[in-house]
Amino acid sequence: MTVCRLDPASAEALRAAPVTYRSDQPTEGQPGDGGPGFHRFAATRVLARRDFDEAVRELFGWQLQSRAGLRVAASEPVAEVGTVVSMSLGVGPLALRIPCRVVGVVDEPGRRGFAYATLPGHPECGEEWFVLEQTPDGRVRLTVSAVSRPATLLARVGGPVSRAVQQWMTRRYLRALDAPAPR
Repeated sequence: MTVCRLDPASAEALRAAPVTYRSDQPTEGQPGDGGPGFHRFAATRVLARRDFDEAVRELFGWQLQSRAGLRVAASEPVAEVGTVVSMSLGVGPLALRIPCRVVGVVDEPGRRGFAYATLPGHPECGEEWFVLEQTPDGRVRLTVSAVSRPATLLARVGGPVSRAVQQWMTRRYLRALDAPAPR
């Protein structure tokens, strides 16, 4: 799937919207615990590829979300603090809307990533981090970590199904950057 530019009116509306989650323990690379009612998880995968810089470009260019099957429209082509993104999963009027704002960036030698927090309309309330690390032996490791709780009636009623969808997307995220982009 391709990543497209979010139209200016939609971008402005998302920029004006308050995030529905604020980390109680701001960290670089992982969410806070969220408190009562929040579910926290982290999953890591060592990628088959070894081209860290290209993996970083793809991560910050929204390819992780796009290759995982989401339709992605972002206010900026590269994720940076303040960038808003409207993603969707599904087709037509049944598509699940997933609006977020980038709220943190990790920019260290051998460790790069970003986090986004949910905006009104997202089925969950929370924050998700996507961090790439280059190991001393040159391998590339991707960690996806999040803290969330249901925010919509559908997500609350969905209970275990909602959590299963989140786990399914996480597995897709972990595989999304495992190979270089097709040329």
